[in-house]
Formats: sequence, C-alpha cells, structure tokens
Amino acid sequence: MKPAAPVTTTCTPVAYAALRYCVGDLAMNVPFFDMRAETAALRGELDRAIARVLDSGTFIGGEEVTGFEAELARHCSTTHAIGTSSGTDALLVLGMALGLAPGDEVVTTPLTFFATAGSFARLGATIVFADVRDDDLTLDADAALAACTARTRAIVPVHLFGHPAAIPRATCPVIEDSAQAIAASQLGGIAGALSFFPTKNLGALGDAGAVITDDDELADRVRLLRTHGARPKYHHVALGGNFRLDAMQAAVLRAKLTHLAAWTARRRAHAHAYRALFRAARVPAELRLPAEHPGHIYHQFVIRAPRRDALRAHLAASGIGTEVYYPELLAGSTGLAGRCGALPVATRVVREVLALPIYPAMPDVHRTLVVEAVERFYAS
Repeated sequence: MKPAAPVTTTCTPVAYAALRYCVGDLAMNVPFFDMRAETAALRGELDRAIARVLDSGTFIGGEEVTGFEAELARHCSTTHAIGTSSGTDALLVLGMALGLAPGDEVVTTPLTFFATAGSFARLGATIVFADVRDDDLTLDADAALAACTARTRAIVPVHLFGHPAAIPRATCPVIEDSAQAIAASQLGGIAGALSFFPTKNLGALGDAGAVITDDDELADRVRLLRTHGARPKYHHVALGGNFRLDAMQAAVLRAKLTHLAAWTARRRAHAHAYRALFRAARVPAELRLPAEHPGHIYHQFVIRAPRRDALRAHLAASGIGTEVYYPELLAGSTGLAGRCGALPVATRVVREVLALPIYPAMPDVHRTLVVEAVERFYAS
C-alpha cells in the first residue's frame, strides 16, 4: 500500500491520556470499541460528578438534571432539552405527546435499530417503510412523502451512523431519530430523540436519552408525560409513564458533554485519515466508503462491500473487530404491524454494510492496521 498523505490532528489532554492508556495494546487486536480508555481519561471528573450526587441525596430530578438539560439545549442550539430514561423512551414519549393511536401511520426507514419503529408500534401505530438513499443510506425523503396517506401522523427520518438525513417537507410532524447523531445537524423537524447509550458519541453509564425541540407546547407535554402525567404531584391529568432521566446519569453526562466537541473532532479526523488510507490502498471500486457530509459526526464508519461476510471473517481472523448495522431490515421483523412498498436499495445494502473501528481514543496506527487487512483480503 502506498503511504497516504499525512493527516495532522490536534490532541486535547483528555484525548492524549486516552491514547496513552491504549498504547500498550497496539501490538494486540484492534477492538471495535474500547470504552475503558475514555473512562480512564475521565475517571477523576466522573468520580467528582458521582460524588456530587451522593452528597446531595437527590437521585431523581434536581439540579443535576435541570443543569444538564440547559447545557444540552445550548449544545444542540434548541430551546428545550428534556431528559428521558433512554433514547427509546424519548421516541415513545414523543409519540404519546403527538397522540398517536391505533389506525395512525408512521413512515420511517427499514434500515435502523428496532426502537425507531418499535416505539411507535407500541402505541398501536402502523409502521410504513420507505426506501433509503443509495449514497448515504438515510431515509429517501421523496419515497417517504410518496408513502404518506391520509392516515399518516408522522415521518421519522434517522440520522444513520451520524450522517444528517434529509428532512421531508411534509404537512404532518417530522420526528428526527437522532440517537446516533447528537449535534450532527440543526433540528429540522418538530422534535428529535437522542440516546445516551454508553457506546454513543455522548454516552452515559447506563441507559439515558433526551427529547430536543423548539416547540414550547410539545416540550410541556413531554415533561408532563415523562412523570406519569402528574401535575402537580399525585394529581394525574394525563396517562403518561416513568420516563425520567436520573440524577446520577445526568451528572455523568454533564461531565462528558464538555468534551463532546473535541471527541467529535477526533472522530472526524479518524474518518478523514481512513479516506486517505483507502485512496492509497489497492482495493476495488466495489468497496464504498461512507458518504461525506460536513455535518457527519461519524458515530460509525460504515463501508459497503458486496462480499461483506467474507471480508468480516477475514478481518476477525486478523484480530480486527467489526459490526454489522443492521443484519436485517425492520420490514421483515415480527411484532411490527406495518406495510412497505418496494425497497430495492435497502434490500441490497443490508447485505453490504460493515462498520469499522472508530472512536475518539482509537490509536492512529489502528486505522492503518484495518486498511492493510482490508487490502490483504482483496489481494488474496
């Protein structure tokens, strides 16, 4: 493989500490993701955040939650950020706030995590699947609009793998599934749902999520429904649920949020370097890299390879971790009452997608090891 042009990056003290933590593993396997490095670099900050909660004696609600919500809203350039118990519950409470009911239809992508459709199916909605775009794998806005009927109550694009999706210009509400794409783009729909699952770009130490919106009325409704519809306490004016973000996770997320911009820059630097390495490598044109977009935050770096399974097996034998997102389309999932038209792009790409290692603390040399292993596969 010809040497790629050098790619320089700025390494913050936190990132440098994380890299030093990993340096002992450079001669070993290349993990798909290593949370230990991030935790080691932030251990002091996390310990102090957790100690604050323990000392306060407030574990549900309180200053940590309201503080995080205000800081998150500023980071996302939105009026409101409402913490929830998970990204799934963020979607669920949004569906409840919009009054989704049996007979209503929700149009979304078949290439996503189950919660995107499952959250609305729990409310009795019929899920309608539209095809994805061939270049960036996000929901095809034109196909989504064509799938709408008089019963359509919402369209749900997914900012898949951190790539901003096109927002359809629809007469019904657009809810953005931003679980993989915090701060990847400005909010273009009525609301967005974020996930802080531990492996996300901003990850909690357990389950957590949030709703972001500029709609005052919708925000008020979400806040009401996340606490069993009680206002005031013990006076229930709506049928809601227990979708609260707890103080411990909020404190951890506050500590991590201050590093998110640097982590995003590091992910983008990894992606840029990957592209340079692949351009210099002897790989066929059939191997496709992720679509480029200035707002992409690279939650995942997903390539497309027609011989995906063989390539993945080769990489595993070389000690390199990979993941398949997603091994099957939601259109074929049991338990989802839905309908779909032709899905030629999604049907093809679900057999091709392969996520390569990318995370802020990943040592630079791991990128080279990955690309060299891919090159060996095609040379064999």
